[in-house]
Amino acid sequence: MIQINNLTKLFGDKEAVNIPSLHINRGEAVGLVGNNGAGKTTLFRLILDLYQATTGEVFNHGENVAKGEEWKSLTAAYIDSSFLIDFLTPEEYFNFYGEARGIDRDEVKSRLVRFEKFMNDEILGQKKYIRNFSSGNKQKIGIIATLLADPDIIILDEPFNFLDPSSQIEIKRLLKEYNKEKGTTLLVSSHNLDHIADVSSRILLMEKGSIINDVRNDNGEAFALINNYFENR
Repeated sequence: MIQINNLTKLFGDKEAVNIPSLHINRGEAVGLVGNNGAGKTTLFRLILDLYQATTGEVFNHGENVAKGEEWKSLTAAYIDSSFLIDFLTPEEYFNFYGEARGIDRDEVKSRLVRFEKFMNDEILGQKKYIRNFSSGNKQKIGIIATLLADPDIIILDEPFNFLDPSSQIEIKRLLKEYNKEKGTTLLVSSHNLDHIADVSSRILLMEKGSIINDVRNDNGEAFALINNYFENR
């Protein structure tokens, strides 16, 4: 599904990412953890072709992301609020996003029903622009748009930030539903190890731009190992 070969990214003389090889299989739920500055967001941006790699290649569905376009219709991501169009209302944004994905307005409306509990009556019908929503509700809008497309691959950077406990529980339920029922490949980063352990079958630990551990998490077995790493930093 995703193949990385000899990938590096330099900012000046600082190496932000250095990954010789990484393969993510179809249908895997992969959690990415690491302290601030470990390179998690930079890696996601390289996978999404938002940064140009210094060296190496990223392949998505067998296509080099820097040279092709077809992979984009199969992949959806939310990194931060810069992905939003904040002078639109949520309804306008969801319809715009749907149109860009070839989803008509009736289908968008139908798909939004899936997120009613997550929205908690705070998103639709508010008659205000996205820029006037709280950070938590902006986060919800970005995540919902990402899931709305039913993509093959979902990439979310710190999706639990700004969310209250009930919303965190609901987004974990939704992500597990997409992964198990739809076979969606998930790449999710978080500073919260409990959340990552809950949604991931595989956990990648990053430090100084490199993946220093790649652990299966089929029965939550990776949590103790990863937690021990951070306790001893």
